[in-house]
Amino acid sequence: TNDIEGAEKMLPQVMSVIDQTASKGVIHKNQAANKKSAIPKRLSDIKSGKVTITVKKDNKTIAAEKALAAKQAREAARAEFRAKQLEKEAEKAQAKKSKKTASKDDKKTVKEDKAEKAEKVEKVEKSEKPKRTKKAKAEEPADTESAEGKAE
Repeated sequence: TNDIEGAEKMLPQVMSVIDQTASKGVIHKNQAANKKSAIPKRLSDIKSGKVTITVKKDNKTIAAEKALAAKQAREAARAEFRAKQLEKEAEKAQAKKSKKTASKDDKKTVKEDKAEKAEKVEKVEKSEKPKRTKKAKAEEPADTESAEGKAE
């Protein structure tokens, strides 16, 4: 990769591993010295721009990257679909709440309308009926009796 800073941080560990392999006899001490000098030289060439890094990928790596990208795309699509579903459910819930409150309001208004109509009817009935006093009530039966007597 083009991570030069990471390579510089790992350089002491790499030197240590090379020294261990030479001490165990896996590689010759001269070969270890050559490798230990070649690695820092290569890093300095990359830093100065003399050498450019070209990363070659085999078909297996390319296929794995494509599969990972496809998986991430599917997950993103699923997340977007879930978000849309949640929005729709929230809208439905909000609509239900508004319908309930609207129906309650309608019921209240219907009740209020009925109450208002009843009050109006009562007012009209009261205004149509003449107010009777105790004297008027006492005189009425007498008037009806006299009217009956006259008729006979």
